[in-house]
Amino acid sequence: MILETERLTLAPLTIDDAPLIYPFLSDAEVMSNLDQEPIEDPDEVATRVAAQVDEMAAGDAAYWSIRHTVSGAYLGYCEFIDIDRRHERAEIRFVIDRKGWGQGFGAEAVSALLAHAAGGGLKSLVASIHVGDNRAERLLEKLGFKAEGYLKGAVHRDGERRDRRLYGLRL
Repeated sequence: MILETERLTLAPLTIDDAPLIYPFLSDAEVMSNLDQEPIEDPDEVATRVAAQVDEMAAGDAAYWSIRHTVSGAYLGYCEFIDIDRRHERAEIRFVIDRKGWGQGFGAEAVSALLAHAAGGGLKSLVASIHVGDNRAERLLEKLGFKAEGYLKGAVHRDGERRDRRLYGLRL
């Protein structure tokens, strides 16, 4: 399903999106608050995207590419993972390319996903972010998410253990 906002078009992820995703998944600054290090190999990104497309086909996740509607610029992607229909919940994640930072694209895309989730029968969402990712924390709080938990040392990245904060939202 394609989602549209005032400035953005969110379309289901396709294998053809892999070359567009690679530039920001290989960007150390964009990846600094994600669980994995930058991906240097474009083929690894293509393999990852193909697996995500398969997850969508199985109904286990939903991934959208985020594009600026007027210019067509590829700005990032967002997703629902660990979709649990029985308990009507999922985890929401999003990545915005550096060229889109500070322009409200993340909030606009996530707002569209919140409306889609509510209309699709989900009752609660969780977001898990690295402690210190202030941009993501502000975005989630702006959209009504509440801090609900703290996972000490939950991620091993760059030779260190990193903490994560869990946010929740009831729809």
